[in-house]
Amino acid sequence: HLEIIDEINRRLLQEVQARYPTDPARLQRVSIISDGPDPRVRMAHLAVVGSFSVNGVAALQSKLLAERVMPDFAEMWPERFNNKTNGVTPRRFVRLANPRLCDLITDTIGDGWINDLERLGELEKHVDDAAFRQAWRDIKAANKRDLAEVTARLTGIDIEPTSVYDVMVKRLHEYKRQLLKALHIVTLYNRLRADPKQDIQPTTFIFGAKAAPGYTMAKLIIRLINGIGEVVNTDPLVAGRLKVAFLPNFNVSLGEVIYPAADISEQISLAGKEASGTGNMKFALNGAVTVGTLDGANIEIRDRVGADNFFLFGLTADEVFALQAHGYNPMGIYVGNESLRQAIDLIASGLFTGGDRTVVKPVVDSLVYRDPFMLLADYQPYIDIEDKALAAYGDTEAWTRMSILNTARSGYFTSDRTIREYASGIWKVQPVPVP
Repeated sequence: HLEIIDEINRRLLQEVQARYPTDPARLQRVSIISDGPDPRVRMAHLAVVGSFSVNGVAALQSKLLAERVMPDFAEMWPERFNNKTNGVTPRRFVRLANPRLCDLITDTIGDGWINDLERLGELEKHVDDAAFRQAWRDIKAANKRDLAEVTARLTGIDIEPTSVYDVMVKRLHEYKRQLLKALHIVTLYNRLRADPKQDIQPTTFIFGAKAAPGYTMAKLIIRLINGIGEVVNTDPLVAGRLKVAFLPNFNVSLGEVIYPAADISEQISLAGKEASGTGNMKFALNGAVTVGTLDGANIEIRDRVGADNFFLFGLTADEVFALQAHGYNPMGIYVGNESLRQAIDLIASGLFTGGDRTVVKPVVDSLVYRDPFMLLADYQPYIDIEDKALAAYGDTEAWTRMSILNTARSGYFTSDRTIREYASGIWKVQPVPVP
């Protein structure tokens, strides 16, 4: 195999030298075999050289592939680089997962939307219909009761279906920043401890995630979130106002109960890190309103549902790269932001880990000394946008409108469209009609 790879590389470098004779450094950058005393096969380079099409799965990822990850290859073969934004199947994630909403949509615009999801746009004509909005709210309320029953059965935690369901379910990874969500909860908890009489929208924070077997930090974050729940859920000072539930063994079947019940969809990864995301699409299709960064397909969701129906915060990918290049000092942010410092210090005290400070020390040290995924840089903008989102939920009619428009304008995010794009743009195959 190595002999074949060496020959492919020889021919590649021969072509590169012929096309870019005044740029000898390019040979080293594009070579399939790395230089140095311990040479390796650069598998991504081999893949690009051996392919006729290279695509990301969201517009931002495709842009980053061409401009930052493989700029030399994109300049050499621009026709190879393209985008195919992910999609999800409405048959499973609306029709099967949310039969109540499915029936309302079908009764309102017919059943053609199931195989032509862009037809959800016809719902916009009914967004100002008071009866339709009430039916929409009734369905969301019933779905929230269903999730409350499942939560009680799986965790023993009773959650209030009339509270805001602020949901973050996805793979547990530091770049997805479940820890930022945890800092938000601790911040609200500190506010209520300081002033138990202050008015706050009753909120249930629902998590679901799995960590890779050897991913120690991810497992520590799961432990911390469960510990926060143990404290918050039993503190009489916040009773009826804050509740935390971490649902075990998150999978598609559990997702089918969660997506239809969510009010707020948490899509808060560090900009530039998420390839696409599909949970964000499942939430939006079921009428959840996104709190998110300009990362992955969040950008395209916001473009389609409208900026007024999406709660945006945080650094852009370009700002992240610039901050990394010029030096990032999380300790300075920690020292300079009182509410952030109080939240981190409360975690460090061991309050949420049964008094054991050593358990959370790696988490705290990572935040204040390294913070590779810039939670502290995005902390205050995140707290501010969450305050705005929770306040917006208090306007029932306006929130219902946002919810409806998220569903109505998410028809683009169907896997049917994605597969059509692959078929026509990459595979060069035609559909076969089935009688």
